[in-house]
Amino acid sequence: MRRFHFIGRLGDGDNTSVPVIQRDAEICDIQFVDTFGSLNFGIGDALAMLHSLGLKPSESAVDFVIFAAMVTAADTTVSRARNAQNGWTRELDVTIPVADVALWTAQSGLLARTLRFLTGDHWRLLFRARPAGFEKLVATPEELDLTTFDTVSLFSGGLDSLIGAIDMLSAGSNPLLVSHYWDSETSKAQKALLHSIGEKFPTKEIRSMRVRLGFDKNHAQTGEKEDSQRGRSLLFFGLATLAASALNRQIELSVPENGLIGLNVPLDPLRLGALSTRTTHPFYMARINDLLGNLSIPVTLVNPYRHKTKGEMVAECRDLSFLRTVVEYSMSCSSPAKARHKRLSPRHCGTCVPCLIRRASLNAGLGSPDPTLYTLPDLSDHVLNTRRAEGEHVRSFQLMISKLKSDPKAASTLARIPGPLNDAPGEIDAYVDVFRRGIDEVGALLEPVKARPE
Repeated sequence: MRRFHFIGRLGDGDNTSVPVIQRDAEICDIQFVDTFGSLNFGIGDALAMLHSLGLKPSESAVDFVIFAAMVTAADTTVSRARNAQNGWTRELDVTIPVADVALWTAQSGLLARTLRFLTGDHWRLLFRARPAGFEKLVATPEELDLTTFDTVSLFSGGLDSLIGAIDMLSAGSNPLLVSHYWDSETSKAQKALLHSIGEKFPTKEIRSMRVRLGFDKNHAQTGEKEDSQRGRSLLFFGLATLAASALNRQIELSVPENGLIGLNVPLDPLRLGALSTRTTHPFYMARINDLLGNLSIPVTLVNPYRHKTKGEMVAECRDLSFLRTVVEYSMSCSSPAKARHKRLSPRHCGTCVPCLIRRASLNAGLGSPDPTLYTLPDLSDHVLNTRRAEGEHVRSFQLMISKLKSDPKAASTLARIPGPLNDAPGEIDAYVDVFRRGIDEVGALLEPVKARPE
């Protein structure tokens, strides 16, 4: 087991010794400024795009993005298998350069609790002043702000974010769409959908702030990699907050996600770890809103579909006919590149949890055959082996479906397992009900499907 302390650096001259909590920790510097003086890892590109539009985000919002990037660096380059005492929980120390040290230090307890909930790790967060010459990271635009954006929405390239964009544009809204990607398949989905949306709504100023931000072995000295990526949504929220803060008024930042995935109730006891992410859980989003309020950033995260199943989102889409023409270009799969193992081009595997929920939603709400290309096109053409990827998640769903059929009242307890729902007491029944309806939706898809261990 190795311990790491990640330290954010701003410029070649930023080489001041930084106190570490754990003496035996290996120092891992993350340099956020390139040789040309711009911010690294796509953050500079995001600022440049906003600058070109005449938009100026707040310094606190830039600090939030750098904080999120530092968390991402630690989360994705420290192996759980090698460095977790119990096989899962890591101890991660991070030092972040910020504009207002006292303000951020006051948030350290909130941030540690939030990250503990999100990633399952123990985090110790320290803050230090930005070095000389980097007191201000946001330039004042020379152009006037002539944009007409009235909101900001996450646009991942998945089915839910696609429906969110279509609904907003069809209702007359003019959102700034914020996209984050790391792999090529996600990028291709985003580009294809944005192109189609631009053609569908030619009178709208379709704008997307697309940022490639991630860390590989060349960016961090750990020499390790971690694929669970429980903290990935923090980066997404940070980039979207950066954009929203530039609109200079109170903004509701839309996080389009169906209620079943938002809750992400573990389908069986083994899924409390890596397979039960909390990227849009209500408790987590409430804590991020607490943080934004404490930082005086006028942005509030809102999930308008938190009480809808994915199938209901599809069926109630404001332009279902358009959705039918573009749905195949959206990407829901957790591992599309694995199709190469079967000598196929990257595509939806068809059997991971996101794929099964997607298939169920299109089966329930599209009103026409599902045009998605799947590695396993037909779930019922043979008995699926639950000891392999093709049947593992199908069997987990079947167990949950059976459990709720035998004891419908169990939904109330199960819906609370991933985390508290007390931030909105009046919505608890709605969360329980969307969990129940979401499982029923997948149950309808899996009715003819047989799975067992072989």
